[in-house]
Amino acid sequence: MLKSVVKKIKSKKVYIQMHNFPDPDAIASAYGLSYLLSCSNIESVICYEGDIYKTTAYKMAKIIGINMQKLSQLYERNELSSESEIILVDAQKGNANIINITGEEIICIDHHPVYEHMNYLYSDIRPDVGACSSIIAAYYFESGIDMPKPVATALLYGIKVDTANMTRGVSKLDLDMFYNLYLLADSEVIAKLDTGILDIEDLEAYARAISDLHRQEDICFSNIGENCPEALIASISDFMLELNDINLAVIYSIRKEGIRFSVRSNGTYHAGTITNEALHGIGNGGGHDNMAGGFVSISNVDNKKDLQRVQMKVEDRFVKQAQIQRNHRRKIIK
Repeated sequence: MLKSVVKKIKSKKVYIQMHNFPDPDAIASAYGLSYLLSCSNIESVICYEGDIYKTTAYKMAKIIGINMQKLSQLYERNELSSESEIILVDAQKGNANIINITGEEIICIDHHPVYEHMNYLYSDIRPDVGACSSIIAAYYFESGIDMPKPVATALLYGIKVDTANMTRGVSKLDLDMFYNLYLLADSEVIAKLDTGILDIEDLEAYARAISDLHRQEDICFSNIGENCPEALIASISDFMLELNDINLAVIYSIRKEGIRFSVRSNGTYHAGTITNEALHGIGNGGGHDNMAGGFVSISNVDNKKDLQRVQMKVEDRFVKQAQIQRNHRRKIIK
């Protein structure tokens, strides 16, 4: 697989782009791939749009020492051009969670369901795998390249986070890579990363989520306030799914440009399919069986009443799609 990646790269420097608000899995994957490319004398720049400050991803990058560039920094230096070669990791072109930048996306390495059939020069997209970090880790073992301890530590943590400590969406590859990486990683760093980084502001978001919590059947919804960071929305979604008799959690935050959703399922529903269908025509979304995300634009919403109507409309759509999945499951059982 690694040979196929390297073979498609023509320049001596590439840009590894993650999704807009990269999580530990995205950062670990980019970091692991960057080292692999350096073994073939290919320089790489890990880049992203958005903000990861005060997140587990930021903490991981800081402790391990992972160098990343904001896209705005690259543009300020006029570093990107139409000739630039871009590798997407843990994301796919055209999805709402990744910005289109100057250059050509030549390679895509991801573990999410195929968003659109794009004409990459090479793609390695495995929706059955729980973490993109597992795919990158496999490149090392398949090619026989020694893995530095910081890389092993990052990849192991990426798998831990994206599979919720090996409890969701776990494939055989995730299990194999987890075992192999565990023997190579720095256990003390992993222990540091596993400690929380909640701030007072984060607790306030949890409080807002609890105060707004409402349910329809086995689905819970909550608006956690304005401009909540992506990682925090996801954390609160995981938290809400722990509630008794809740099988689907739909948590969202209002932004100036739209509503950002994080959806979690305990396996009763397919979160990715529900999110995609619920937001079809009014936004976009998708993901895995257990975790998904989405976005609805509200640029034409002028007041709170209109915004409330949008929220109610979206919630009704989620309930409808959940009902469709329940009915389909009952037919199969019969």
